Amino acid sequence: MSTPYLRADGDIMPTKTKTLSAFYDTRSYESRVLFKIAEEPEMVKLQAVQPDASGKSSASTNSGEQRSKMTGRLFPQPNKPDPMPSELAFLFTKISAEQMMYMWNMYTLLFIVQCSMVVIYALLLLPNMPYWVATLLFGVPFAELMVQNVYLLHDVIHGATFPPYWWQKFITHPFADVFSLPWEDVILEHNRHHASTVDLLQHGEFGWDPANLVFALQECSWLTAIFVPLWHFMGASDTGSLFALYWYAYFPDAGAGGKCNKDFWSKWLPRRVVHSAFVAGLWAAIWLLGTCPMGRSLSEGWRLALPVYVASKLGFSITWTIFTNFNHSHVWNEFLAGDPARTYPKLQMMMSFVLGGRRRFNEMLFHDVHHAFPNGVGALSQRGRFHGWAKVHDAAVEVLHRGLFLDSVTCPEPAMHGIQQKRSLNMMKHARPPTLNDSKFGA
Repeated sequence: MSTPYLRADGDIMPTKTKTLSAFYDTRSYESRVLFKIAEEPEMVKLQAVQPDASGKSSASTNSGEQRSKMTGRLFPQPNKPDPMPSELAFLFTKISAEQMMYMWNMYTLLFIVQCSMVVIYALLLLPNMPYWVATLLFGVPFAELMVQNVYLLHDVIHGATFPPYWWQKFITHPFADVFSLPWEDVILEHNRHHASTVDLLQHGEFGWDPANLVFALQECSWLTAIFVPLWHFMGASDTGSLFALYWYAYFPDAGAGGKCNKDFWSKWLPRRVVHSAFVAGLWAAIWLLGTCPMGRSLSEGWRLALPVYVASKLGFSITWTIFTNFNHSHVWNEFLAGDPARTYPKLQMMMSFVLGGRRRFNEMLFHDVHHAFPNGVGALSQRGRFHGWAKVHDAAVEVLHRGLFLDSVTCPEPAMHGIQQKRSLNMMKHARPPTLNDSKFGA
């Protein structure tokens, strides 16, 4: 068995072991991940200050206490099961290299299907099919692909951060907007979100949270909250243009004395320029596809590009609204306390259908579990890919019932804790016996 080695360009040559893809095997991929981690100290630092990591919150005081300036409570300590029951062990086990590669293969397939859909849409318009018929036939499934794009993006962030091949980082969300954050920045801002927002209802409790922009209209008033989907459509989501500008204004941090960060010109700016060029090139290609190949002038490319843009933006906007604003809202979490899976089964069935299955819906049911254990558990949707929705659901119910955080007399109890206690009691009344069977990999 040969040993993987690094090429001069930073890529890793595959070994002669049994491969899981055309060029990579698990050992060479694991070597690449270790190599990339060494290149990204910012990611390691932000992961270390998340709730279930060993580092300290950015809200640490001179006395060593990790106390919130917003609420005054100490940084909560997650209640990881100890000893670990056998039926919960899978939920806290790091995903394997094989599973990581599987998710990136799914990502590549998703991008190919997205691009193919655009070409098919152009072909539908060629035989003079009614414009609105072709647009609807294309737009609805294309928007659903964007729903899956958001969930896959989140699943990959938590556990499979670095792709096997360098080019795969460009295909993670190019359809989200005409201008967006590169992959590395998306990871960093999401890690920053987890480090500062532990309680779903206290945004930025332990430091600056870039998601404050996402929650701006939601937290302002009931009147502005109804415009949240439009806010996302305008680009105020993790993969949007407004969010990219907002993040760029804060990261990377300035150097000593307010000077420019030492890595800005050599590391961050080139990444952002190359990513933006790729995204611009994709949308330019869509524009051009709608011109000469369809017998139109260059100025008429918008007739193809605009429906593609609107359908993709609708898919991303709806999903980010549900994924962020719903999951972090008082209304939704109080609604969950009544165990809606039992009281409103048709609603759950409908939302599961829109999101792509009950594996995705688990993310809405247990987003608080995800925030308590962003490293250990990761994404509930991701776990469902490899273990099935039912096993993940039942394990999350048990984790919730045990209590997500250790009690501390020095911490004022947030409102979310009372909601979680009521919810866990209602869910445990109808809980199924633990299931130990694993499912095969699924979408």
